[in-house]
Amino acid sequence: MNSTNDTGVVAGPAPGRTGRNHRFRRLAGTGVIATLAAMAATTLAAALAQAVGVDFEIPDGGETIPLPGFAAVTGFFSVVGIVIAVALLRWSTRPAERFVWTAGSLTAISLVPPLLSGADTATTTALLGLHLVPAAVMIPSLARSLRTRTD
Repeated sequence: MNSTNDTGVVAGPAPGRTGRNHRFRRLAGTGVIATLAAMAATTLAAALAQAVGVDFEIPDGGETIPLPGFAAVTGFFSVVGIVIAVALLRWSTRPAERFVWTAGSLTAISLVPPLLSGADTATTTALLGLHLVPAAVMIPSLARSLRTRTD
């Protein structure tokens, strides 16, 4: 005969924590996928711009921006966007709205350096467009993930 005393109590995470952890994981996963898509789209757009004659030469040193440089910078700042989204998910009552405003403002600020670079018109125009490509991928993806409720 088995004499176990089963009280029915199961140890596990605190109530409400599982849903929050799931939202953080889902947001991070969405962010990683969106980052890869943004990197690919930006690099492809830069390659197409080069194919039509944009040289991406910056006058302050005569260096040309290499294609992998577009992917690297896009990846870095996309991860910064994910960190901002995670922080807003954690500490804001309206994370999606705050994220869109923050990311939109940062995107607008990012348009200033190409305008001040002194590059030719084709390069400046291409750089402005290449700042908008990853924003068009990352902002809607992360905002949609922030709006989805699973709690």
